[in-house]
Amino acid sequence: MIDLYTWGTPNGKKVSATLEELELPYTVFPIDLNINAQKEPEFLTINPNGRIPAIIDRGNDDFKVFESGAIMIYLAEKAGKLLPTDVKGRSEVIQWLMFQMGGLGPMMGQNNVFYASFPEKLPSVIERYYNETHRLLGVLDGRLADHEYLAGDFSIADIANWTWARSHDYGGISIDPYPHLQRWIKSIDQRPKAAEGLNIPYLNK
Repeated sequence: MIDLYTWGTPNGKKVSATLEELELPYTVFPIDLNINAQKEPEFLTINPNGRIPAIIDRGNDDFKVFESGAIMIYLAEKAGKLLPTDVKGRSEVIQWLMFQMGGLGPMMGQNNVFYASFPEKLPSVIERYYNETHRLLGVLDGRLADHEYLAGDFSIADIANWTWARSHDYGGISIDPYPHLQRWIKSIDQRPKAAEGLNIPYLNK
């Protein structure tokens, strides 16, 4: 059994959608970011960086894993699905996972903050993150022009990028220029398990 500590953010949804797709049993422990529950001492024993998501694998000596990408790799390896075992295939999936971790997620996150919730409107900052988000979505669209999924078969790389790309509206980003990205988002939206993962932590497994 996996204990999942999470909240309804794209990074949180990455892990709940992965757990659903892998059909691993898990229990949800909501960490309310609105009250800074991620900074409570009890949670910091699980993730010293004070961020969601994090897991405890109760079936593996209460092993703790934090950082969403690291959690996804751990779970995929545990279940033997969504991550190839051959060197090239595995590398390709991890490359696109790292693209999200180091690029799409941070840039979209900053765009969302400065566009939607920052108390001051800073036009040059908004423009910087808006343009970089569009560039990265364009990279995904180019890749998906001749690939059904980002790296071979459906994988954790798709889940990671999907939970962020599908949140584009929040930051005032239109994906109208990206037909291949639209096709891919829609196809993953239609996967029942992935879609169910979007509802966590509002559902309890």
